[in-house]
Amino acid sequence: MSARFRHAALVGKYQARGIQAPLEEIAQFLTRRGLEVSLERDTALNTGLTDYNALTHAEMGRECDLAIVVGGDGTMLGSARQLAQFGLPLVGINQGRLGFITDVPIGHYADALTPMIAGDYEEERRTMLEGGVWRDDREIFEGFAVNDVVVSRAPTSSMIELKVTIGDEFVGNFRADGLIVASPTGSTAYALSAGGPILHPGIAAWVMAPIAPHDLSNRPIVLPDTGEISIELVQGRDASVNFDMQGLASLLPGDRIAVRRSSYQVRFLHPLGWSYYATLRRKLHWN
Repeated sequence: MSARFRHAALVGKYQARGIQAPLEEIAQFLTRRGLEVSLERDTALNTGLTDYNALTHAEMGRECDLAIVVGGDGTMLGSARQLAQFGLPLVGINQGRLGFITDVPIGHYADALTPMIAGDYEEERRTMLEGGVWRDDREIFEGFAVNDVVVSRAPTSSMIELKVTIGDEFVGNFRADGLIVASPTGSTAYALSAGGPILHPGIAAWVMAPIAPHDLSNRPIVLPDTGEISIELVQGRDASVNFDMQGLASLLPGDRIAVRRSSYQVRFLHPLGWSYYATLRRKLHWN
């Protein structure tokens, strides 16, 4: 059994209507059970909850031993990117729609959190992607992703051509609307919509999936996560690359995107009995 937590940070999707009431309720619940509670700074500023300390992500990493994220998967992804470097474990309370990685329903948070804060939980670690954009032998952008790195054309532009190299080995040139490099966590996100497979999070691999390729023989491929994937924009206007649909960089022909496994991992905590397969059954409506 793990040690009891002492200081929890609350992160909320502060743009969501009505988020203040459940955040305050959860904060009071944690306080009654002996935990010190702080709010992530932007959550505090935008919800008007002033009875708790407001902390930056760096302060959360130094002072807290648990982060509870209330919202949807997007809110969790943002928190995971910021907090992975500190090794801070995260619990997701789902107030969104899908909730692959925010797996505690908002209406059942008390039943789930009571044993968890006492040390009874399932823990898993998820790999992350990191990379950057290189132009004329100079790195002009860098970012981290829990889900995916996506190179894509603008909505009004034509196809782009991308040259892909893995390690020192040339893979091929692809003409498509774009290309996705996804982690196992991201295999159930955009890559799944592009026809990619679902990867169990215990597999050390990436999915590389073209978006609407010109040649139907260009299919998604599963790759080991040990090498660096290099994607060069050979041809195309108004192309860009984004990390988890957040960090965005505009691309010029000749720019190269380098993607590799991050040295950081995300720590997710789940209620006892949690199952990845049960999550798939529930979220994807499998019989």
